[in-house]
Amino acid sequence: MKAKSNTVEIYCMDCLEFLKRGTLNDIHLTFLDPPFNQGKDYRYFDDEQHPKVYWGWLREIIQLIYDTTADGGAIYFMQREKNVGWMMRVLEETGWTFQNLIIWKKFTSAVPCDFRFGKQYQVIVFATKGEKPRVFNKLRVDYPLRPNYKHKRPNGIYVTDVWDDIRELTSGYFAGDEALRDEKGNRLHTQQSPVALLLRIILSSTMPGDLVFDPFAGTGTTLVVAKQLGRRAIGVEIDPEYVKLVRWRLRTMREADNVLKYREYYRFTPNLDEIWPAGS
Repeated sequence: MKAKSNTVEIYCMDCLEFLKRGTLNDIHLTFLDPPFNQGKDYRYFDDEQHPKVYWGWLREIIQLIYDTTADGGAIYFMQREKNVGWMMRVLEETGWTFQNLIIWKKFTSAVPCDFRFGKQYQVIVFATKGEKPRVFNKLRVDYPLRPNYKHKRPNGIYVTDVWDDIRELTSGYFAGDEALRDEKGNRLHTQQSPVALLLRIILSSTMPGDLVFDPFAGTGTTLVVAKQLGRRAIGVEIDPEYVKLVRWRLRTMREADNVLKYREYYRFTPNLDEIWPAGS
């Protein structure tokens, strides 16, 4: 299956069943953000499995993604920090080449722990099919002046493997207008990814017209961003209520989802007009 030029598609089904069809090919980028097996209350997934069962399931999914990825294609695999060992092992066993361990540092206060340091970040492993990525755009951002710096850099700075400038969508006021809510103000999905996160990932590892895949589409942030950037995209989500939400979100294109508000922040990127064409 090849997504048609500039099309975005969402399928309501189990992603493993979808991948086993063998109809998907030439993926250029996958964003893999599965349930973390930490006891969350999902309607269509047992989030409290034995680790060997859970990671065996993920391994099968990741292998199928690898098999259908174009040479040099990328995967960004997000998980809990305690599972880095599992992540690295499964990626290596399925053929991927490790490139970076990205630390996404959260804005909110660290989660307190009784016998270890508080947790304040998410890990994202960036890996490729082959030694080098087919596409890697070196992004430069207009990073805020740090307290211990005297002068702001006139042409920004390159993005590193520590991302501390992207706000997560926490519960409460900090989530802002971007968080999807019902008429009573309740969050529709507490694990919703911010558009700024997917914007950085898609800009870094694809070009316009490339195919982006999200096997755990959730509320559809990957698809929403890909559509605005002129990428083709395919998402799979098992929960029909979330699929309805994704379709509504793609059709409505809320102002809160508009990525144009971030374009000025990336203005120092040398090939910005090529990877993010004006008017897209």
